Amino acid sequence: MADENILLNVAGLSAAVDEKVILHDVDLTVGAGETHVLMGPNGAGKSTLGHVVMGDPEYTVTGGKITFNGQDITDLSTDKRSHAGLFLSFQAPVEIPGVPVSSFLRAISAGRPGVGDMKGKQFRKHVKELAEELNMDPAYLDRELGVGFSGGEKKKIEMLQLLLLQPKLAILDETDSGLDVDALGVVSRGIEAYREQCDGALIVITHNTRILERLEVDRTHVMVKGHMVAEGPASLIADIDKNGFERFERQAAEMGIAGAAPAAREGADA
Repeated sequence: MADENILLNVAGLSAAVDEKVILHDVDLTVGAGETHVLMGPNGAGKSTLGHVVMGDPEYTVTGGKITFNGQDITDLSTDKRSHAGLFLSFQAPVEIPGVPVSSFLRAISAGRPGVGDMKGKQFRKHVKELAEELNMDPAYLDRELGVGFSGGEKKKIEMLQLLLLQPKLAILDETDSGLDVDALGVVSRGIEAYREQCDGALIVITHNTRILERLEVDRTHVMVKGHMVAEGPASLIADIDKNGFERFERQAAEMGIAGAAPAAREGADA
């Protein structure tokens, strides 16, 4: 990949929480407009990588470098990374009692080109149109952020944020987890609209393949125990769907990665 096409470059990234290292020398390169999938068993470090790239202060970078759109962002705050064009959806979106969804969306849009310059009435009209594009009831906008929302409703609001902010790179962390068919449809429409409207790049973090069925995936990455152990084309997803992560866990164990050996199957010899 030519350097000018590289949007995100993670090089030799290690990170810790409470002095325990949980990411080990991770490399990841994402080109502008590309869709990458990050897979792995539970506890692989997938979500941690997303949070570290986004600058979550709970994690400490102990080695390596994160470059985004040609800028070293390793030491930038989460807010500055967001304004630079990064977006992270959460496995468990926050609840903020007393703050209507519309007010929250207005606040996160402040200072951003285009949407941040809209007057109040124009902004509300724009947000309502985006909600309708996702087949969302505009009444959502008057509700307190996340309060009393189902998991699917919270994910719908995240898709609304995605279309509103139009980041250069969106990291979607288990966005399909626990969703019913209706909510999964909204999420899929949101991703499709995001790709069509601004040709943004995607990193989709998941351990199942439902959300991937409608995506054109460029590269697939596999993590085990905080290590990046494999990278390949989209066809790797079908292999994982059929055979699971056992061969990657075994490969990691052969590489000397602690705790990476696959669990013995029930009924198998110890």
